[in-house]
Amino acid sequence: MIVKWLLCVTGIALVASSGWAAEHTKETPAEVKKVLEQKKAILLDVREQSEWDEGHLKDAQLLPLSKLKKGDSKELTKDLPKDKVIYCHCRAGTRALQAAELLQKLGYDVRPLKQGYKDLLEAGFPKAGK
Repeated sequence: MIVKWLLCVTGIALVASSGWAAEHTKETPAEVKKVLEQKKAILLDVREQSEWDEGHLKDAQLLPLSKLKKGDSKELTKDLPKDKVIYCHCRAGTRALQAAELLQKLGYDVRPLKQGYKDLLEAGFPKAGK
C-alpha cells in the first residue's frame, strides 16, 4: 500500500514538474525587447485576425489561438523556428498561456507574456505601420 502511494505521489510530482503547464514568463518587457532585438527570439501574436487588423506590434507574427486549437498544429507551426525562444502575447494573457501549452507540446521554447497588446505598446514595443 505504501509503495502504491509513493508511486502515485511521485507520478504527480513528475507531472507537476514536467514543464508542460505554461506560466507567464517572469522576464520584464525590457528584457524581452532586448532578446528580440538580438534576434534570439520571435514575437507571436495569438489574437484573432480581426484584432490583428486593428493594430499589432512591429515584427510580430500572427497565429490565432483558435486556428492553433482547430487546425493541424504541425502545418500551422512549420515556419516557427525551434531554435529561438517564442514570446507569445494576446490581449490580456490568457490565450497566450493556452497557446504556449500547445506549442510546448510540439517542442517549442515558448514564454507567454502576461502583458497584452496595449501593455506592450505602453512598454515601448513599436506598433506596426499600416
